Amino acid sequence: MAKETSKKVKEEPKQEIEELAAELPAEEQPKTEEAVPEQAPAELEAPIEEAVAEEARPKKKKKEEEIVEERFYTIPLGKALVRPPKKRAPRAMQLVKIFVTKHMKIAMKVSEEEEEEELPQLIVSKEVNEKIWDRGIEKPPRKIKTRVTKDKDGNVTVYLAETQK
Repeated sequence: MAKETSKKVKEEPKQEIEELAAELPAEEQPKTEEAVPEQAPAELEAPIEEAVAEEARPKKKKKEEEIVEERFYTIPLGKALVRPPKKRAPRAMQLVKIFVTKHMKIAMKVSEEEEEEELPQLIVSKEVNEKIWDRGIEKPPRKIKTRVTKDKDGNVTVYLAETQK
């Protein structure tokens, strides 16, 4: 008897799907595999890949155009060594943010009139974060060379300066 019930359970969802498909208008009905030729998916994939490649190129150009200001700084992180050993790398990250906020003149205070607008963001890149945490939490570098950019919206991004060797 158990086998019979399992067969009934398997057949019931198929019947329900067929009934629901019959109720849908012709436009919304799912297409069967027979209706779609085999070459159609290959033809559809090529234009999609080209469209994605075309969208990626203008974005890079937009990012280059958006940069309003770019500066190179050597940020001193020696004050992080005053902290206990297990709090030095987090303190070094705080020092980077404080330094960039001060030197790039980011207005973090909000007046009542400007509450509706978005605040400028300070973004520290992954490379800078990895450089500071490279030797662990107890031994951050004494100083770090950075490239800081500001876009037209006021957002500031900190990158690791590329050294020429």
